[in-house]
Amino acid sequence: MNIIIDAMGGDNAPAEILKGAAQAVREYGVNITAVGDEAKIAAAAKENNIDMTGIRVVHASEEISMCDEPTKAIRSKKDSSMVVGMRMLADGEGDAFVSAGSTGALLAGAMLIVKRLRGVKRPAIGTVIPGSVQPYLLIDAGANVECRPEMLNAFAVMGSAYVEKVLGRKDPSVGLVNNGTEETKGTPDYVAAHALLKQNKTIRFVGNVEPKTIPEGSVDVIVCDGFVGNVVLKMTEGVAKSLMGELKNVFTASLLTKLAYLCVKPGLRAFKKRLDPDEHGGALMVGVSKPVIKAHGSSNAKAFANAIRQAKTCVENGVVDAMREKLAAVDDGGEV
Repeated sequence: MNIIIDAMGGDNAPAEILKGAAQAVREYGVNITAVGDEAKIAAAAKENNIDMTGIRVVHASEEISMCDEPTKAIRSKKDSSMVVGMRMLADGEGDAFVSAGSTGALLAGAMLIVKRLRGVKRPAIGTVIPGSVQPYLLIDAGANVECRPEMLNAFAVMGSAYVEKVLGRKDPSVGLVNNGTEETKGTPDYVAAHALLKQNKTIRFVGNVEPKTIPEGSVDVIVCDGFVGNVVLKMTEGVAKSLMGELKNVFTASLLTKLAYLCVKPGLRAFKKRLDPDEHGGALMVGVSKPVIKAHGSSNAKAFANAIRQAKTCVENGVVDAMREKLAAVDDGGEV
């Protein structure tokens, strides 16, 4: 399997990206095609003593920055690492593409170069988040600030396929984020979306889900527009970070609490690992015709290696094909 990576995308590129790629080659047995400035890649590999075995470098002379206007950058920077990498994916030169670069540019490139699945108006970001019961998929986590009801319906269908194939859960539950569980709650678009989801026979819709119950993870797929989803995602990350900080303060307050910490240390380490976003690595661009994974902009080697692992899992389990089949089964007469 060949995973194409954007070696120049992200705050810590190219060093941490290459470290993560080398780790993925060792641990997951994949081949890597790293796209980016050959000289900078060679210098980073030498400086950080990175083993480049299994990593092929394809030169790209330009980079897309976080400050670039996404669509303009994709159209004008044709020799950027992101554009060259996605063009290679579209041409069948790799099985998946992973980037820690600009989310907006990656979304624009996925639509313009790799193309959407038939029946999808706009792709979404699907992010796996740890819950108290089990991890759940949040979709859309930030790609589309405003969504029509038909788009939310499509997100539910594709999210359900993802959870079945990647998380291995048969007949996953789907919930719609809202400010109440009643069918009439929310904006007109959310009320209309509820009606569509309720009628959709390809998913197991369980109704509206209030934000206070989302962290439980008792619902497998959480559907919302990108504005709400990004707020939920960042609030969850912030609460987890704050919680771990407060626990640290409690256990370092005195000699007695430090001794108590020794008793619960293994459990706390496991808990911290479960909340660590680096363990999940990246988010799938849901609705794109081939696997495109968005890694966090500040990804370190561990996070990027896990993003590559996620790309491998998506390819091995035929996630995109499963989404394509489920979308075809939705008889709504138009794009969703």
